[in-house]
Amino acid sequence: MRCPRSAAVIAASLLLASPACLAEDLIHVTYSERPPYMTVQPDGEPGGLTGAPAAAAFKHARIPVQWHKVPTNRQLFMIKDQASLSCAVGWFATPERQQYAKFTKAIYRDRSWVVLTNAAFAARGVSTLEELARLRDVRVLIKDNYSYGGLDAFMQQWQPVVALSAAPTLKMVQSVSKGAVDLMFVSEDEGHYIIKHQSEQAPNLRLLQFKDMPPGLERHIMCSKAVPDEVIARLNKAITFK
Repeated sequence: MRCPRSAAVIAASLLLASPACLAEDLIHVTYSERPPYMTVQPDGEPGGLTGAPAAAAFKHARIPVQWHKVPTNRQLFMIKDQASLSCAVGWFATPERQQYAKFTKAIYRDRSWVVLTNAAFAARGVSTLEELARLRDVRVLIKDNYSYGGLDAFMQQWQPVVALSAAPTLKMVQSVSKGAVDLMFVSEDEGHYIIKHQSEQAPNLRLLQFKDMPPGLERHIMCSKAVPDEVIARLNKAITFK
């Protein structure tokens, strides 16, 4: 079967192409820009806390890849497609995801979780998750289809007012700053990046570090079941994170 040349360079076409259209040894690696985890360098190469080690692992393992900037929900769609030779960078290996995906060794481990909030909510003086759980009127912004590690179980028990968003993290920050929601949970790395780089929003943003926060989780390269085990093994051998 001869596939049109455009299908090899347009991510949307690749998602719908039959396996015969895809080079047997080419892995399609998806990402969404999310500093400081995933950034794009001036030369076009992936950078950041998870982007750089993922790119280095594919390179050192000599695995041909094609990078695609894809929204996170679309990344999951590709991973769940059992005929798709695709991987995504920087995901938690949750029990649910392990049912339909393969994971490499960790490429990074988050530091603790923090609460990103605005000045008005910070003034309420909440300093622990235990105290937060007593408040039933708190509006929490949650990224659609994301996992928050140990906070997932906490939020199921707490059951705050939840607002779901599929927007990039830095767009979600605007909702917190403007008071449309009260808070969102972010990693310590991401929280400090936001405060440092969001100059317009930063004056009204606050980071709250609770002593009873669960620890951060490891991040991995997540691949579809169609990606051979031999590719996962080669990536694991090339990953240097300990």
